[in-house]
Amino acid sequence: MVGFGARALIHQAMAASGAPAEEGDMPALVEIFLAHYRDHIADGTRLFPRVAETLADLKARGARLGVLTNKPQELTDPLLPMLGLEGIFAAVYGAGRKPYTKPDPRIFHDVVAASGGGPAVMIGDSKTDLDTARAAGSPCILMSYGFTPVPASELGADIVLDDFASLPEAIRQLGLG
Repeated sequence: MVGFGARALIHQAMAASGAPAEEGDMPALVEIFLAHYRDHIADGTRLFPRVAETLADLKARGARLGVLTNKPQELTDPLLPMLGLEGIFAAVYGAGRKPYTKPDPRIFHDVVAASGGGPAVMIGDSKTDLDTARAAGSPCILMSYGFTPVPASELGADIVLDDFASLPEAIRQLGLG
């Protein structure tokens, strides 16, 4: 149920519980959810295997890394340090930083520019990530794991990886590293 925002999560969870949420109740339910999430943002959250090491290696090799998420900026900013990713990214863009979000290609170009420009690749796990890359005219590498109702292998990305540590080689295969 995750990956499409708090409102969608609440609608799906309430429907699955047998007590669908009324539209009029949604603003209060979203606020309750977000308040709880803010207070427990990193509880139980773990990076996928070899993500931290691979990102640190890419950065050490001169890659300019950025985060582009539809998670609200106010929630993204405190989460990254809690996951040990402070200082890895040249730019961090969450929902609300600009008046547009993925899959609008402008947000991708904003992150690339804020990260130092140059050739770029979208690395993600969902159709939204792929749609953003395609709209931006960028190659896309999808991870085979993550939160998506359609398997990444069925979405048509340039490359699909099972292991994050394979990322540097995939970037080279695309002619970007």
